[in-house]
Amino acid sequence: MSQSDYDDLICFEELNRADQDEKVVVVYECVDSVRGRDPNSETDDTNTKRILQTESNTAGSRNHRLAAVHLGLLCVLLLTAITLPWFMFTAERDNLQTSYTNMTTDRDQLQTSYTNLIKERDQLQTSNTNLAKERDQLQKEREGLERKFSELERLIKQLEWIYFNSSIYYISTERKSWNESRQFCRERGADLLIINSREEQEFTAMLIRGQWTWIGLTYRDTERVWRWVDGSALTTEFWGRGEPDGYGLCVITGYESDPIQSWNQYLCVGRHVWICEKKVCS
Repeated sequence: MSQSDYDDLICFEELNRADQDEKVVVVYECVDSVRGRDPNSETDDTNTKRILQTESNTAGSRNHRLAAVHLGLLCVLLLTAITLPWFMFTAERDNLQTSYTNMTTDRDQLQTSYTNLIKERDQLQTSNTNLAKERDQLQKEREGLERKFSELERLIKQLEWIYFNSSIYYISTERKSWNESRQFCRERGADLLIINSREEQEFTAMLIRGQWTWIGLTYRDTERVWRWVDGSALTTEFWGRGEPDGYGLCVITGYESDPIQSWNQYLCVGRHVWICEKKVCS
């Protein structure tokens, strides 16, 4: 092997071991080392320079590809670093949205339940108020009944009133006109007897024992109708034979021997016993 070939081999080995910047330096050193050769070696120098230039271009291209690969990896890592948090954020956002929706639904259900409870409370309050009013009304009615029964007891003790079918009755022992008899009854919270049934007529006959007795029935000449003292029209009648005969405007019972058909039209100024009636459960 010639000296020039040996020098070229040394240069190639140094080029292979050197980095890109160092290779340029080695190229120039190798060129300088061969400048001292004779003119016959110019052809070898030209070939050597061509080889060195080709090697340099190949190394530069390889470095460019390596840099491109590094840049691509960096882009992938950067894209991953950007995309992964975005996916995580999206998932977390969806979870939060679902939680918010569920909480909104629960809130609406609670609001509905609260509204229903308010309505039920108001209804219970209204019911309680109504019950309180009914209680007060019942209390008043009870007090009224107690007063009536107290009055009833007092009347029974003082005037010998008799109870029959939700009313008390008083049969007088003295005789008065129809108007005076009615005044007596009204002063005691009662009125002259009103007979609305056969049973009450039979009860009256038992009380009077055949006495001519005023009852609360009169003829309204202007109306041409018989009415009771409470203003109601006559519907149930127990007239005696030939009655009413147009004689007088008032009525007595017990005029006939028949205890039922025993009413008689009579002059109101006549003096007879009477029966007072007071409703105790009206």
